[in-house]
Amino acid sequence: MPTPQSRRERPAKPALTRDGIIDAAVLLMEQEGLQRVTMRRLAQALDTGPASLYVYVANTAELHAAILDRLLGRVDLSADPGADWRERLDSVLASYEQVLFAHPALAQAALTARPAGENYLALVESLLALLNEGGVPDRQAAWGVDILLQRSTASAAEHSARREDSNAERDWIQLRQALATASPDTLPHVRAQADNLVSGTPTERRRWSIETLLNGILATDPHTR
Repeated sequence: MPTPQSRRERPAKPALTRDGIIDAAVLLMEQEGLQRVTMRRLAQALDTGPASLYVYVANTAELHAAILDRLLGRVDLSADPGADWRERLDSVLASYEQVLFAHPALAQAALTARPAGENYLALVESLLALLNEGGVPDRQAAWGVDILLQRSTASAAEHSARREDSNAERDWIQLRQALATASPDTLPHVRAQADNLVSGTPTERRRWSIETLLNGILATDPHTR
């Protein structure tokens, strides 16, 4: 049997830091999924007690928000400087969606998480700068960033959920059949628009929805009632 090792003979554990805790949380998420990233499970991974983590992170919600902010550092903010500001904004939002799409549980959590770290602020700064370049008034740009991120977050969460759902393809087929066989008497518009309702690629729909939002952001004064 191995000889028990005295605690005094064990190497000293690295001191806890907030950055180190978030690094470990991101690694744990990538290995086991976001649902497993709790304060207790993370404490086990770091060989410490949960109480030690609360010095740096208030609760699991704040921990998940910090994980989200860390991953937002992977969003590509360096869009082609020669492209139109709308195209560059679409490129940034597309990259944001891809980061969330790569982590389905995180995409769902991002609908309610409130990150406030440097990467989130860098993303907001990039979007505000592009809207400013497009001549969007300040208040409309500030409110517009919220709408644009909500739209992209919801899209990533929706598509991530579909990818994880083994019944997604069956459900999609059933929807197509329901639209195509809708009663022309009671649902005339649904029947007439059956093909249009499910047309377009995800990229085409994303670009159209962002263009639609941008047109509305540009044209709508927040003080208009």
